[in-house]
Amino acid sequence: MRLKSYIAPSMAEAMHMVREELGDDAIIVSTQRAAGGKGVRITAALEPTDVDDALGEMLAEANQTPVADVVRAALNEHGLPPRLVERMLNVIHTSGIDEPLQACTYALESGFAFAPLPDHGAPRPFIMVGPPGTGKSMVVAKLAARSALRNRRVGVITTDNIRAGATEQLSAFTRILEIDLVATRGPETLRRAVEQAQGHFDILFIDSPGLNPFKVSDMEYLSSLAEAGNCEPILVLAAGGDPVEAGEIAEAFGAAGATRLLATRLDTTRRLGAILTAADAAPLMFCDVSATPHVVNGISSINAAAMARMMLPEPAAKAKAAAAPPPPPTRAGQWQANTFAAEDLAPGDGYDDYPDKHPWTEAR
Repeated sequence: MRLKSYIAPSMAEAMHMVREELGDDAIIVSTQRAAGGKGVRITAALEPTDVDDALGEMLAEANQTPVADVVRAALNEHGLPPRLVERMLNVIHTSGIDEPLQACTYALESGFAFAPLPDHGAPRPFIMVGPPGTGKSMVVAKLAARSALRNRRVGVITTDNIRAGATEQLSAFTRILEIDLVATRGPETLRRAVEQAQGHFDILFIDSPGLNPFKVSDMEYLSSLAEAGNCEPILVLAAGGDPVEAGEIAEAFGAAGATRLLATRLDTTRRLGAILTAADAAPLMFCDVSATPHVVNGISSINAAAMARMMLPEPAAKAKAAAAPPPPPTRAGQWQANTFAAEDLAPGDGYDDYPDKHPWTEAR
């Protein structure tokens, strides 16, 4: 049953609106005075037609195939909202692909965009944005390390003068990389710092303070920072959160100018529903992910195939994981496996450059 409310100055006008949109078959569910006593509010309903029922049954039957059932179970396990699940399943049905991993990859390619951040150079600075505690400063350090280890000239600026110790934390990493950290206070000093950096660096990364996505003044401040530095805002969001909350956060930062999503803490979560919902809601392009606490080799690119493997591991991969030796003990004397092994990440993620790095990670 389809429900909808209408508000009009008079009952006659409200009824006219109902008939105009829902037709003569509409059923009046309730009538009441509008808020403030001005006008009337009518809630009307429309029973589904035989055509609507038939279409619904056809879609349901189409998505009840062996491949769709496997993918549906995986999507539900990852906590995707029902509307997104159904949309991806409809894509799979029209594709005709009969292998679950390939079908999931195709649905992700069709529904999401993937645009990794460059490690060599960029015409505009990248500013990492997001709510407090998502790992923006660490992401800046990891991105700077990735470019520096490829012999690029890297510049790092911080605008975070709110969180205690934020500048000191980032400075500890930039000193090791022999990169000068420039600290700014507000849009005007950021503008000057970016202007002075022009021509001296191949790529420029900017850290920002954690901002409240639901506070108008915070989002206005973020917009002013991005405009002052002519930056591309990259939303840094931790995986594993509530999908609905993540979607609303992404919408707010998307409205403030964010274009891509960089997911962190993939090594400490098993479900990707939050970041998928966020990318869909804004919408945002997926760029890179962080699946390790290490700064060196800490950022990996991501694509649809890699994400599908994370969501829907192949039987061979499961068998391989089961036969693999256990990881080394952590300091606490317990075992903790990195949820996503190196082969799950996209080509060119940096593991080939550091073959001595083990895909297991120590406990945080």
